[in-house]
Amino acid sequence: MASVVTASELRSVLGVTSALYSDAVLTDILDTAEQIIGPMLVQWSSPIDKHKSESATLTTIHTTTQHKFYKGQTVAISGVEAHINGNKTIAEILDEYTFTITTTNAPIHTDFRNVIPAGIAAENDLTQYDNVSAVESAILAISVDIFQSRIAPGGTQQALDYVPGPYRMGRSLMNRVIGLLGPYLDVESVIG
Repeated sequence: MASVVTASELRSVLGVTSALYSDAVLTDILDTAEQIIGPMLVQWSSPIDKHKSESATLTTIHTTTQHKFYKGQTVAISGVEAHINGNKTIAEILDEYTFTITTTNAPIHTDFRNVIPAGIAAENDLTQYDNVSAVESAILAISVDIFQSRIAPGGTQQALDYVPGPYRMGRSLMNRVIGLLGPYLDVESVIG
């Protein structure tokens, strides 16, 4: 669910009506933009690569980066199995990469199960960047590129003289907004 920029804000920038493009369509575009930009911003989050449940009420989570969480903290977990997803309380810190959470009715499996693609354990989400103009502008810029690539045949816009423009969804997508995001970039995400 888009959290920094709303569908109505994107609709205003695009100059389209709700009769033509519903909130669901625009929210999907905004979610995609946030999924591109979010991992590069400073956040208290760690990718989850595996988990195991030795009991129905306790699940062990392993992360690929140092998680920086503490016992008793509530973290938002997503992208894992249904009984693990959601806001969970950390029961114990086992080491800098592993912690346990309380669960209900977890299927018991004593060996670690891989999570592909990686899930996320986060103390917060992108709402911490609400009212940060540079981040909002970057999300809007990426959203406009995504919108244009969806509506243009072959993902390429044409000028009035029918000359095709460059494909906007390539590797340079982030380069167009990196200057806006500079102060908010997580340097560990670049070297990880």
